[in-house]
Amino acid sequence: MTDKDIAIKVENISKTFRIPHEKISSLRGAFVNLFGNKGYEEFKALDNVSFKVKKGEFFGIIGRNGSGKSTLLKILAGIYKPDEGRVKINGLISPFLELGIGFNPELSGRDNIYLNAAVLGLTHKQIDEKFDDIVRFSELKRFIDQKVKNYSSGMQVRLAFSVAIHANRDILLMDEVLAVGDANFQGKCLTEFMRYKKLGKTVILVTHDILTVQKYCDRAMLLREGKIQIVGNPEKVCSEYVYQNMTDEEKRLFKEETERRKREEETETERKEKEPKSILDSDSFRGGSKKAVIESHKILNHLGEETLSLKAEEKFEIILRVRFNESVDNACFGFMFKEQWRGGIQYGIHSYYSKKPLDLINIKKGTILEVVCAGQMILTPGLYFLSLSCAKRKHFPHYEDLDILNNMIKVNVYGMGVYWGSLCSNGVVTAKQLKS
Repeated sequence: MTDKDIAIKVENISKTFRIPHEKISSLRGAFVNLFGNKGYEEFKALDNVSFKVKKGEFFGIIGRNGSGKSTLLKILAGIYKPDEGRVKINGLISPFLELGIGFNPELSGRDNIYLNAAVLGLTHKQIDEKFDDIVRFSELKRFIDQKVKNYSSGMQVRLAFSVAIHANRDILLMDEVLAVGDANFQGKCLTEFMRYKKLGKTVILVTHDILTVQKYCDRAMLLREGKIQIVGNPEKVCSEYVYQNMTDEEKRLFKEETERRKREEETETERKEKEPKSILDSDSFRGGSKKAVIESHKILNHLGEETLSLKAEEKFEIILRVRFNESVDNACFGFMFKEQWRGGIQYGIHSYYSKKPLDLINIKKGTILEVVCAGQMILTPGLYFLSLSCAKRKHFPHYEDLDILNNMIKVNVYGMGVYWGSLCSNGVVTAKQLKS
């Protein structure tokens, strides 16, 4: 790759910010702070970052909040100067960095178009020629003479993005442009990105939407705590991003589960005062007669490791330790996964209705059982509630709940497959010609 083929070259840049511990509101405070202890702490937003972007490349930058993505784009746009290193830009840049950045809220949409376009280097005559196209793309003709302070966030994004793309620069810098706005606007943005790419122009997109990165980007880069983790194939980069998020989420879920268990203990009197609840309820609760109690539970992934994160399409086990406080006939066990946001049962396995029914007849008081529910994670990536149940089977569809943990365990399902619907599908679609 020669220098002529490179649109952006970043070499060993670092950027550190000073975060004040307290607000200094007087001259005396500034004087004391000058000769006293540090009134700030240093935050290294970028740490020795180097990469190249080719001309005509659609380059994605992903990472968690605070990873340095927006700081990097502001350095590329010339808003910030790096403390160390250098940046070489081969071409004119059109930046879209933050919601409403560069807008004067007291001016109308019309005036802000001229103001923003002038900042991007367009002459008054060029803006006149492009004005109608800018307004048409933003879909704000009715509101173009209203003050921008009265615009919604989505309207501001549409106006700013429309100005940015009509500046007709060599390089587009886009920071979370798809995070605000409806689906139609997001589709228009992606269409414009692809048009830019066909024209041989360069697009740098910062986003949390890994599906967009996988589908549209030629290459991607993952930042974490100001450092580059990986640059290259979008699938690999996004997979690493999901894995890191999964690890972070797993730590959080374990902490949440530990805290929940501490709060779980209830007195027997309080239990009896509560109305019976069903495992089909959407609330989180623990109930049942307590003739048997689930003393512990754990989830093992396909490697046999205890976890709260499962990979789509991999095998797993749920292991229960159950103590019987009374003799029970026809005991049964099961689990259900329910989607966190929309509710409803997505997937479950029951000891009596599984491929190999488990008959547990006349279990004596004091018995302790280890129950293993084995399955394959058929759910698509997302967060789910896991419910566990120990019950006494009477006759279908009647059961006596002995111990139920309803929606009390959060499980993160991860994976990089693209699926149609809520369940992982290994189905195959074929076609053959019958008649021409």
